[in-house]
Amino acid sequence: MKSFKYIALTAAISGALALTACGPQNTGSESEGSKTEQSSESKQFEGAVSIDGSSTVFPIMEAVAEEYNLVQPGMKVSVASSGTGGGFKAFIAGETDISNASRPIKDEEKEKLKEAGIEYTEFEIAKDGLSIVVNKENDWVDSLTVDELKKMWVEDGSVKKWSDIREGWPEEEIKFYSPGTDSGTYDYFNEVILEEQPIVENATLSEDDNVLVTGVTGDKNSIGFFGYAYYAENKDNLKVVPIDGGNGAVEPTNKTVESGEYSPLSRPLFIYVKNESVKKEEIYDFVKFTLENAGELSEDVGYVKLPSYDEALSTLEGLK
Repeated sequence: MKSFKYIALTAAISGALALTACGPQNTGSESEGSKTEQSSESKQFEGAVSIDGSSTVFPIMEAVAEEYNLVQPGMKVSVASSGTGGGFKAFIAGETDISNASRPIKDEEKEKLKEAGIEYTEFEIAKDGLSIVVNKENDWVDSLTVDELKKMWVEDGSVKKWSDIREGWPEEEIKFYSPGTDSGTYDYFNEVILEEQPIVENATLSEDDNVLVTGVTGDKNSIGFFGYAYYAENKDNLKVVPIDGGNGAVEPTNKTVESGEYSPLSRPLFIYVKNESVKKEEIYDFVKFTLENAGELSEDVGYVKLPSYDEALSTLEGLK
């Protein structure tokens, strides 16, 4: 197999603005030499698939779109990255066939889809370890507890200094970098760390994970969080922080994320597929290709594959 990491991560993460979720980003590929599974070995399709949503899931689906284009050059697959919340807004509006999400769909989003008469199916495609990162020159943080994260990130009216978090740390103001509020990554952090309390007011928020990477790499007193793939791509310039969820400090790796040992920051990644769209033969073929190849491609771009995709493929077959 050729290196999907070179194709997908270079395009999706290293390009500083390629992943910005403030405005839709579209992708396609004319590259050659794919060795991924081809879900339809003989029939060629012509048509379009529209995808929007999570910037965390974006690298996986961009890689899928590029590889699918190799075996189905007549298909136009558009992948945008407006954040999980933004993706669901487009999905509810009937603008997309697939919505990428780094958190489960919310009850209010379910209700709006019901009101719009849109039936959908959820597919888990990979797992991620939400990664806490600090500047490479930070030589005092070797781990953080969940309570320390909460003390650090929840707004309490004070100016947070490192020395406030643990005795002996520098009396320097902490600079915070967080995904924007339309991001599923923000939602997940809000749920398991902030516990629905307000985030520190001086945090820099952006749906573009590259803005967060740049911010943390540019300030010795900074801290940020995003999906593991973005840390993996920038690990030479960032320091990942092991997190103690109650059973000792654990660093996010493929093994600790898959096992759930990296708790509570391990999470599933999803695509939500419009059932009506899947009734179109060409879109069904694309979703089948996605599920057949998501495991390998998700690992190539820095995430963790599921043990099996058989149940998902069976569910898809039932949507025909």
